[in-house]
Parts: sequence; C-alpha cells; structure tokens
Amino acid sequence: MALRHAVLAALLDEELSGYQLAKSFRLGVANFWHAQPQQLYVELTRLEKDGLISGREVVQESRPNKRVFTVTDAGRAELEYFTAAVAKPSVIRDDLLVKVYSADHVDSDILIVLLAERVESARDKIELIGELLRTLRGDRTEEEFLRRGERVGPYLTGLRGLAFEQGNLEWCERAIAVLTQRQADRDNHA
Repeated sequence: MALRHAVLAALLDEELSGYQLAKSFRLGVANFWHAQPQQLYVELTRLEKDGLISGREVVQESRPNKRVFTVTDAGRAELEYFTAAVAKPSVIRDDLLVKVYSADHVDSDILIVLLAERVESARDKIELIGELLRTLRGDRTEEEFLRRGERVGPYLTGLRGLAFEQGNLEWCERAIAVLTQRQADRDNHA
C-alpha cells in the first residue's frame, strides 16, 4: 500500500486541509498507516497534480487562508482499483522485538525499561482508540452500530488498532514478567 491510498481513504468522507488530514492520521488512520505531517503535504501535492484529489482555497477572516482537498472521480477509481488488488500479508518490523530477541546477551534492565515504556504507549493508544470508537458509535451499542452505522470502515479499522495495542500491552507485560523472573533466578543462584 502506498501513502496515496491512505490519504485518499482519509479524504473520502469530507474535505480536509493538510492540518486536518494530519490530525485525522494521528487519531484514526494511524491504526494502519503512519505518516509524518510533512509527508502528507508532499502527498497532497502529488495527488492533486495526478488529478486524484482537487483542492480549493478557503478564505478565513481571523486566520490565514487554507486549502481543503476532496477526492475526485479519478481518485475514487484509484481506490476501487487498489481495493480489488490482492492484499499483501502484514509483516512486523519493530526494533523493540530485535532488542528482546537479543535478551540472552544484553542487559535485561534496559529491556525491562523499554518494555515498560511500550506498555505506557499501548495504554495511551488504547484509551485514544476507545474514545474514537465511542465517538463514532454515539449512544448505540457496538452491535447496533456495526449493523447500521454510517462509518463502519473507520470503526472496523479502529477495532483492529485496539486489538493490536491490547496485544502489544499483554505481550510487553508478559515479557517484563519473564525477564524479571529470570533476572531474580540468576541473582538467587549467584
């Protein structure tokens, strides 16, 4: 998947400025695609040049003018083509996993600190995604929303992001417990 498809998907529901798009990525799209704000601005320029989005200037009285973007018919066709293509399996690329893989040969205390930091990050993301899901579904139950909700795509990707972060949290807590116990066993036998 290219960044262009994630940007097109983020623009499907409403016109967004570059700033609003970056905020949208941070709150929702980050569940499946990470991008820096400057990457998004570059991609918006490319997509507009390629005719996949159109931009218009919005005049603001008390602030500088802004450009907002919307997906064109060509952009929707690009997303249709992308959607029909075979999806590649997910892969994990995580430097923390490389560090933990080396656990038998490096300082466990450092790994425990890094894992604890990841636990806190996962907790923060779980809270953020949970709030996003509550906002999307409003006063409906999850099952009601999934049957009749108007924005089921963002909700489903939010559920995947939630499961991912819960998995991270559980794995990190287990890894901390294992490394802590092994360190205590070594200390008792020394």
